[in-house]
Amino acid sequence: MGRLIIITAPSGSGKSTIVNHLLKSFDSLSFSISATTRTKRSHETDGKDYYFIDIDTFKKYEHQRRFVEWVELYPGQYSGTLKSELKRLWDQKKTIVFDIDVIGGTNLKRMFPEKSLSIYIKPPSIEILRERLVSRRTETPEKLEARMNRAIMEMEYENKFDAIILNDDLEKAKEEAFELVRKFLAGH
Repeated sequence: MGRLIIITAPSGSGKSTIVNHLLKSFDSLSFSISATTRTKRSHETDGKDYYFIDIDTFKKYEHQRRFVEWVELYPGQYSGTLKSELKRLWDQKKTIVFDIDVIGGTNLKRMFPEKSLSIYIKPPSIEILRERLVSRRTETPEKLEARMNRAIMEMEYENKFDAIILNDDLEKAKEEAFELVRKFLAGH
C-alpha cells in the first residue's frame, strides 16, 4: 500500500489548480480519478477527469462495497473513490493525489492516517469564493446557491487536516503546497 496526498477545499478555492501544479512538479504523483454521477462538463473527459456513471450504477457499486469512500454532494449527485482506482495507481508505484470534497478528504485521512498528507485550501473569504464561482459561468443561480451553502459548511472542516493553505495569492499557495508535498515525499 502506497501513500496519499489529499487536497480538499470548498468548490472555487483553487484546489484543482494546485493539484495540477503538483502533478506537473512531481513525477511520482498520479491523480485519483473519482466516480461521479454529475453531468460531464464540455471540457471534461470520461476516464481522465472523472468516471462519469449513472446513479443506478453508482448505487450498485456502493452496495458491492467497491468504494473506499463516497458522498452525496448534492441531492442525487454522488461522488466517490473506487478501490480499483487505488489499486491501479499503487500497482504503478505512484503516490496518489486526490482533488476531493472535505467529507471524502476526512474519510480518507481517517482510513490512512499514517500514509497520507491532507491539505485544506482556504479561500480568502466567502465573498471572493462566490465571485470565483460566478466567473466560471457553469452554474444556474440555484446551483450556485447550493454550492455556496455547501462551501459555508465545508469551511468548518479546515482544522481536520494536516495543513491549511490560504489561497489569497495563487503563486504563493502553489509554492506552499509544493513545499509540503516535497517534505512529505522525502519522509520529513
